[in-house]
Order: sequence, then structure tokens, then C-alpha cells
Amino acid sequence: MVRLKARRHGFNARALFVGALALSTTVAAAADADSDAANSANASPEVLELQKAGNDSLLWGPYKPNLYFGVRPRLPKSLSAGLMWARVDDYSSVQYNFRHTCEQHEGMDGYGWTEYDARTGGRQVVHDAGNNIDFETDFVKVPGGEHGGSWGVRVRGTPRADYADPDHLKTTVVFYASMEGLGHLEVGNDEDDLGYADDVVLKGQGQGLGDFELVVTQGKGEHPPPRHPSYHERPLARSIVHSFQVPDEVLWQTKPILFNHLKQNVDSVLKKYGEGNFPPPEAVYTISNDIGMGNLHMVQKVFEGPFEFDILFSSASAEKPMTSDDLTTRLEEATTAFSKRYREILAPQAPYDTARYEEFSKSLFSNLVGGIGYFHGDARVDRSYAPEYDEDNEGFWEEAAEARARNQPKLEGPSELFTSIPSRPFFPRGFLWDEGFHLLPVVDWDVDLTLDIIKSWFNLMDEDGWIGREQILGAEARSKVPDEFQVQYPHYANPPTLFFILSAFIEKLNALPSTEKQGEQQQPLGSASDSPYQLHLQNRAVGTQYLRDLYPLLKRHYFWFRRTQAGDIKSYDRTAYSTKEGYRWRGRTPAHILTSGLDDYPRAQPPHPGELHVDLLSWVGLMTKGIRDVAAFLDESDDVTEFAKYEDAIRHNVHDLHWDEAAGVWCDASIDEYEEDVRVCHKGYVSLFPWLLGLVDRDDARLARVLDVLADPEELWSEHGIRSLSKASEFFGSGENYWRGPVWVNVNYLVLAALRDLATHPGPHAARAAELYASLRRNVVDTVFKAWEETGFAWEQYDPDSGKGQRTQHFTGWTSLVVKVLAMGEVEEVGKGGVEGGHDEL
Repeated sequence: MVRLKARRHGFNARALFVGALALSTTVAAAADADSDAANSANASPEVLELQKAGNDSLLWGPYKPNLYFGVRPRLPKSLSAGLMWARVDDYSSVQYNFRHTCEQHEGMDGYGWTEYDARTGGRQVVHDAGNNIDFETDFVKVPGGEHGGSWGVRVRGTPRADYADPDHLKTTVVFYASMEGLGHLEVGNDEDDLGYADDVVLKGQGQGLGDFELVVTQGKGEHPPPRHPSYHERPLARSIVHSFQVPDEVLWQTKPILFNHLKQNVDSVLKKYGEGNFPPPEAVYTISNDIGMGNLHMVQKVFEGPFEFDILFSSASAEKPMTSDDLTTRLEEATTAFSKRYREILAPQAPYDTARYEEFSKSLFSNLVGGIGYFHGDARVDRSYAPEYDEDNEGFWEEAAEARARNQPKLEGPSELFTSIPSRPFFPRGFLWDEGFHLLPVVDWDVDLTLDIIKSWFNLMDEDGWIGREQILGAEARSKVPDEFQVQYPHYANPPTLFFILSAFIEKLNALPSTEKQGEQQQPLGSASDSPYQLHLQNRAVGTQYLRDLYPLLKRHYFWFRRTQAGDIKSYDRTAYSTKEGYRWRGRTPAHILTSGLDDYPRAQPPHPGELHVDLLSWVGLMTKGIRDVAAFLDESDDVTEFAKYEDAIRHNVHDLHWDEAAGVWCDASIDEYEEDVRVCHKGYVSLFPWLLGLVDRDDARLARVLDVLADPEELWSEHGIRSLSKASEFFGSGENYWRGPVWVNVNYLVLAALRDLATHPGPHAARAAELYASLRRNVVDTVFKAWEETGFAWEQYDPDSGKGQRTQHFTGWTSLVVKVLAMGEVEEVGKGGVEGGHDEL
């Protein structure tokens, strides 16, 4: 019996939806027009067309990186889609082997993008040893039309060779699509009561998307044959579809929704057949075929052996519908273009210019970019902190703990953020101090994407200039974070690494030919297909306008930073060039300074309100140089003068307040029991920051002492990279041992960039820096590469003795800086003289 349940209740619901959507779209369009007016006022029609092409090419993506595969647009309350799968050869393991969210311990032999470009798409492979299958998702985008274009996914499963009977491996795959908020989604083709023998079609409409169609193709592959009477009620050779209507706030809990539904089916089957005649597992763990109106639709397929099917999204405003043939063609084109462009921009240099290291580099970079996500939701913020704001009293951390226990954080927002993430299984959210490191490889590949991400971060800023250091937006993001770490405090800062990228952007702008700088001509804008990567460089006016729009936010954030993290120089007997340029991280406890990013790195004990932190002063120095460069580019001469004075004072104070002659490094300062200023020296990453962040002249005699500590195997040097804490420290490897010895790639990258800068400019430290650079580059690359080959993953940190990857797996955030290290090349290839200025590689 053929039925038309897809359209039951459809008329009234659709009429109501269309009316509400029209009003909502009108209001949103007016708001967007107002916000974009300033940006567009001076833009030519050609530039506006290319800007739209750039935005369209980034509308869709695997922007739910917490899932093995999840796709959504950069729109709040919109369409989301994803995949779940499991081996169904037995009853007991299904609940543990159903894949959906990326998890640390699921028996994976590695997973991630082998190639990925945020503009076009790429290929992901999941080596699912626990389910005995290699699961591939090839994703491609086709921008065009009024609503961002179309996309397609090719899903492929290949039983692993080590499985006893690969041709008979039984796998169930569930594709789902959900529509949150003012949207409409329904099954759009008629079906038999027993399921779909052909393609499944979903049709919908959404704000910012217009009308669209989703097709799940029948695909290729064998299906389990009949082994039980229940097969005739639910034949596994067909696609099974079920429509759900659930509250918006739980739509993200797709796997629990599926499990709840499967339990009902299991209970029903058990009641009907009894334990003695129970169906085989592939028949038991299936949804019921029941379609109708709903905001969540699941399409289930059950295969035996290898399989393949496509998911095709077609926007009604696109030139033509997406087809499987189009998907095949586009995938081939994307692969060819990616490889060619990668070799031009990020190719590994000698001695790593081989196919295997290129594969390694592509993997790290693709997972970094493939880990970009779009997040929307509310955040927990505690603004009732005024009495403890300055943390001025001795024992301030105890007062802060009491205040946190008293206060009731509130939900603020919703806000949205477009960001890369450190790790899909463990940290699928935005981290402010990680982001600048993440974007260092990306800015070389796609300037416009990078600037879009930076703008998204600065749009989170409140009226005071605060940006929350950890962005946990919405219930789905909070589900991955312990309660005690969810609340954000408006006087907590984080290292301002986004200024790395702003400085890199200005350097690229200043590298344009002089005629373009004067506005006499522009580089050819090219076509809509190649411009989105660097429109802000191809047209200097566009790049300048971006900085001009961002500049007020930069200043607000800069002065918030100086104000809230200010340290006390005047109250103590401290001799310094400036009485203002000293800083102290807020949020300190005896065991941690989470706000510094170096959580458990040893500091002065006990904490004291008179502390001054050398890494923080260095970060303020980097920030000051960066905002001065922006001001200079925009001809804000008064601001340039002001920021130059701050920078000069910081350069003096970093030595006056923090250099310790006996230790031969820069150290934190604190106040002892006699109320006197003392240096607190724990040699390690903190000791290097003045040099790493460009506050020390290349010919400074102190650098000889610093290089001694860096190169000493009993101090910081190891065969696997620079240790985070000296091996000679009493705290080495103690406690949590997070930043107390392990090798971290982000700081090793800064060390390599600083060494390379010394090595490629004439000076007293050039020869030694060149030698250290070559050895350290080899140690870092070989360590990360070996762990990747052995485990299939990049890791959060590396053991300084064994080189083993440890802590969080699939940490393709700043560990992906190895991509930059590979592309740096040997010092001999750089040439003599180099480029005048700061650390060029940043």
C-alpha cells in the first residue's frame, strides 16, 4: 500500500512556517544591510561580487567537528546533518561501537582528513578497528546561486583486511538531518510501508537557505539476506526512514534519541518473538519505517561487506541540482587542485621533501582546517565579581574561591563563533590563546578565511573589551566540559596570539608592490573561483577597510588587557624604567595559572598580589607591537606615538624587572616575607618569552646565556624538542606534569622561528643559532612524524625522553605547526641578510 504520510498536516504547518520565515528574513536582511553598509560603501561591484563568492564558498562545511562527520551552514538555528554507524554482527557490542561523536578511546587506528580545503572540500578516512571497517567521507561544495550553493558527500565503507570474513561484515549506517528554529523539513517522496527501494528525498526551506532538497542515494553494496521471519516486515535491502519531532534544545542529542527509539523496537521484537526466536542483530537494531512531519529525520541502511552511497544537497537557487556524477567530477577536481596548490604554498623543504612527508604535512594541515567549526549558543558568565576584581589582598585566591561558590553565573548570549579547534574528541570548542597558533599555517593558505575567523573572535567582545578565553557556546559544547570549567570571568585574560596573524597580514600587505600601496593600481582581481583565498590582498582597499573596521575593537581589547592585568610596581622597592609596565595574570591559585595557558607551570609560592609575570609582560609587548603596526598602516600617527612609548618602556622593563643575572634567564618577580622584590626562577618556557616574542635585540649579550640554557641537555634541550621545564628543576615531571617537562609544539615553533631569525641576520649569535635551529627542527619533525606513523594521530604533547605522543590524541590544533616547520627549510636555503624587522617566520 502506497501512502502519502509525508504530507499529513503539511498545509497548515507550512503556511505558518512560510509566514513567520518571511517576517524573520526581512528583519534579518535589514540588520545585515545596516551592518555591511560601512564595509560596502567604497567597494566596487566587482569586489562585492567576489566578496559574495568568498562568503558562499564558506557557508557550508563539516562545521560540527565534534562529530566524525557532521555538516551545517554558518547560520544559527538551521539545518544540520550527520552520520552514525556500527558493526551489527553481535548483540553485545553495538551500544559501545555506535560511532557519532569523536571520542578518545574508541579503538581507532587513526582518523581525519587526508586532504581538505575549506573552499572546496576534501576526503576523510576513519580507520575504525573496533568496527572492523575503514569508513570514508568525501565532501565537496559547489558555491552558486543566492543561498550559498550545493554540496555532496560520498560515504564509503571497506571492511578491514584483518577481519575474518570481510565480505560478510554487517554494518548499519544512519544518516540524519535536522532543522532547528524557523525551518521546514520533510520526506519529499512517497514510500512503501516496508521502506525505500530507491533514493530517499528530503525537502526543506530555511532562513538563509531558501528551498533545498537532500537526496540519499540507494548506493552500491550487498545487504544481509533474510535469516528470520522479521525480515519480511522490515527488509534490509531497503532504506528505512523515521521522522521525529523533538524540542530544539535536544536536537543535538541524536545518538540518545536513536538509542531510545531502538530500545522501543527491541522491546517490541522481544515481545513478539521471544528470546528463543530472537532476530539476528542486523535486524534487531533497526529503526521503524514511519515518516511524517518532523524536525529530525533518520535514514538507515544495512550492508553486508563493502558499500557506497551519496548524500546530495541541492539549493533551489543553484544553477542545477547536485548529482552523483557531479560529485565524482568535483571530487577529482578538488583533489588535483589541492595537491597542486599545496606544493606551491606549504611543500615540505629539505631534507623532508619526499612523498611520505608531504602526505604527513597534508594530513596535519587538512585536519587543522577540517577542524574549523561554527558554534552558536549561550555561555555561562559570572559578572558578580566586583569585590575581588583586582585580587589585591594576600590570600586572594581563597577569597576568589569563596566568591565563586557564592555567585550564580548567568547565561549570556546567544553568540556565534567561527573558529578552529584544538582537538575534535577532547576540545571541540574555541580557545583564545590556541587560535593565533592555529591560524599561522592557515594565513599562508587562505588569508580571507583567516581574517573571517579573527573577525568572528573580536565580534564576541563585550563593552569593556573582554573576550572570554574559552568559548563554550550552547548545551552541546557544555556537554564536553566539566561544570567547574564552564564559567567565564570578565577579568580573566589569555595570551593575545591573534596579534600574530594581524602582524602577518600587514606584512603581506606591505610586501605588495609600491604602486599598489599608493592605490595607483591593484593586482588583477581574478575570477570568483580563485579570489576568495586572498581578496584582502588582491585589492588593497578591501584589506585596509578590514583593518579600519577592526581597529576600534583592537584598541578596546588592548586597553582592557592593560587595565585588568596591571601589576604593582610602585608599592614595592622596585627599580624600573617605567612604573607602569608590569603585569600579573588574574585567576591565579597556588597550583595553577590557567589564564596564562601554561596551567601548572611552577610559579612563586605562595601567590602574592605583588607578583609580576614575565610571560605576561612579553605578551603585552607583542600586543603593543602588533597594534602599533596596525596604527601605522592606517596612518593613525598619534596612536603610533603612544604605542611606541609603551613598547619602549616594555622593552626596558622586561630586563629591569625580570632578568636574573645568576640564572641567565628572565624570571617572574614576587615579594618575599620581608616585603622585598625577588626573582623567582623556574627555567623553562616562561624564561624564554621575552626573546620568543621579539622584545630582545638580536645582538643583546644576554642571548648567549639564554642559548646556553636552551642547548643544555640537563636543562631544556632534549632529542625530541625543547622541554617545557628544566630537567634540573625540582618540579620537573611532578604533580600533573602538564607544563612541567613535556614537549609542546607551539612553543617549539616559536623557538625555531626565533633561532631562524638570529641565524639569518648578521650578528654575534648567528652561527650558534643556525646550528641549534637545524638540530631542533630535525628533533621536532622526527618526533611528531614518528608518533603519527605509529599511532595515526598528532598528540597534545610529547614525552621529552621517549618522544611518545601523550595526553589528548588527534590534537591537530597547534601541533599542526609542524606544517610550518616542514616548510621553513634549512637555514642555508634562506640566504644571507634575510628581512629586516622582527621574527619573520611569525
